[in-house]
Amino acid sequence: MQSFEDFKISKQLQYAITDLGYEKPTPIQVKAFPVISSGKDVVGIAQTGTGKTFAYMLPILQGLKFSKEKHPRVLILVPTRELVVQTVDEIKKFSKYINNRVIGVFGGTNINTQKAEVALGQDIIVATPGRLYDLVVSRALQLKSIKRLVIDEVDVMLDLGFRFQLSNIFDLLPQRRQNIMFSATMTDDVNLLISNFFKVAKKISIAVSGTPLENISQSCYAVTNFYTKVNLLVHLLADNDKYHKVLVFVSNKRSADLLFNAIQEFYKDEACVIHSNKTQNYRLRSINQFDKGEKRVLVTTDVMARGLDLKEISHVINFDTPIFPENYMHRIGRTGRAENEGHSFLFFTDKEVDYKNAIERLMKMEIKQLLIPDSVEISKQLTYDEQPKIKERNNPLKLPAESEIGASFHEKSEKNSKTNQGGSYQRKIKAKYKKPKTRGDKNYNKRNKR
Repeated sequence: MQSFEDFKISKQLQYAITDLGYEKPTPIQVKAFPVISSGKDVVGIAQTGTGKTFAYMLPILQGLKFSKEKHPRVLILVPTRELVVQTVDEIKKFSKYINNRVIGVFGGTNINTQKAEVALGQDIIVATPGRLYDLVVSRALQLKSIKRLVIDEVDVMLDLGFRFQLSNIFDLLPQRRQNIMFSATMTDDVNLLISNFFKVAKKISIAVSGTPLENISQSCYAVTNFYTKVNLLVHLLADNDKYHKVLVFVSNKRSADLLFNAIQEFYKDEACVIHSNKTQNYRLRSINQFDKGEKRVLVTTDVMARGLDLKEISHVINFDTPIFPENYMHRIGRTGRAENEGHSFLFFTDKEVDYKNAIERLMKMEIKQLLIPDSVEISKQLTYDEQPKIKERNNPLKLPAESEIGASFHEKSEKNSKTNQGGSYQRKIKAKYKKPKTRGDKNYNKRNKR
């Protein structure tokens, strides 16, 4: 299948695809379209950057007819607020010549505004699980008309602790619906979710977890510490033409702020940063500035590793080596999208060697190691986490072990060992007048008192 015309889609969708400049479908789109169109439950396994959003939205929009139904017919669940905004934006682009209503709902914003928008009537709801559940519990949103449920990046959703909300949402949905799930990895938690809620799901897979994208060149540097990593990064960024759009991943929020401040000293107004402690407006503004090319360096935690479609990223730099090797795959998937050439670098210290080895085992290949240029200063400055911690041998506050208890210790007397159980009178009354098993059944209660 070489073109979208082979999908036999409506002219309105074809016009929108042409306007977007898409010439031919990706492998996941080719495999997903007929299965999703058939109405079967679907589990799609494909790496970041392979066109998963379009893979499920194209058949859904093809089958979504015009309706004045007030309640939504399609529900799309995603793990992050940024992904909600992006998915809604993509749906609006695909629906340029189609009359449908779509809204995104997520936490961190005024829920009353979202309640008012939902009340106007919507065809498609894109939501994070937490905010969706809040809207349903408050009766602002009803799910009785949902015909298709899409869960995107489900492995991330489970990692973020949304299992409880997902289970409750499943219970509130109609039994007769189509379930569509996309994930980059197939974990035990994902398998359990499928077995509990899906009906004989059809599995479509493009690339197994750990398969590196062929159009991404990978290299690594052995670096001594955080500030030497900073010096190396500053050295690389000096080439503006080559490193024109760089995504830098760090392990935590503190490192993100520390690195951002360090980069600002050399490349002021060229870098931005996002992590979960930043406000929603700040995060969206940073993403837009980076995506439009107003900023050429974006420092971030793994909150950005999945789902977001950032165009033409020249380099992904793993400033910190991820603990979980799968996260490395998601990170580098930010570059080399849409079959373009991509580049990634991995910085690792002695403490991160094992993490690097795990990544190479997962990919079944070695990452090419480069030598640090002579012009890069090897820093002796250490961060707080890198500084050696002094352990006190004779801590006066240390409690003695049980075997070291002195002779003055004695067991409590029988009187003092008693626990407060509410008083004998309350216990006797509670035992005599137990709560009836059947409320309002006087005959039942009378029989049990005899």
